[in-house]
Amino acid sequence: MAGTQLPRSQQLGKSGSLKSVKDPHASHQQMYEVDFIQWIETAAELLKRGKFGELDIHNLVEELESLGRSEKNALKSNLSVLLAHLLKWQYQPEKQTLSWISTIDEYRDRIQVSLEASPSLRNYYTDVLEQRYSVARKQAAHQTSLEISTFPETCPFTPEEVLDSDFWPIVDQ
Repeated sequence: MAGTQLPRSQQLGKSGSLKSVKDPHASHQQMYEVDFIQWIETAAELLKRGKFGELDIHNLVEELESLGRSEKNALKSNLSVLLAHLLKWQYQPEKQTLSWISTIDEYRDRIQVSLEASPSLRNYYTDVLEQRYSVARKQAAHQTSLEISTFPETCPFTPEEVLDSDFWPIVDQ
């Protein structure tokens, strides 16, 4: 049947040697350029079977490093959105909406899920908080049309407050 992928057990021969659906003699490295998902599944199968010599080590290392960068980039992006909304909440109380509550809750949850899935990201979270605050400060100024000087130059929230579902900043009078 055209377009149907064979079960993995048929992709790897009875001996456990690598076979590609498109080319039974394709190496794991060649597969990387042709079908990424098949490459991943084959890598997992080769690892399970201890067939390390058949693995595309170079691309496997690259993908693992990329995965770590992706997790860090997602954390930074989520943190910027969350901090910008906390600032908007604090400095435009008259414009607070259920949508802002929802966004703040969602981004707190996204970050918490990331930190629970990868506890080693917790140190990274505290390390990038101030940097992301700088980005969020600019975003909040742009989105609110308030002067950037309205917002503190350094993050007014502790790392714990940022993620605390009971913390809702108020303007100092």
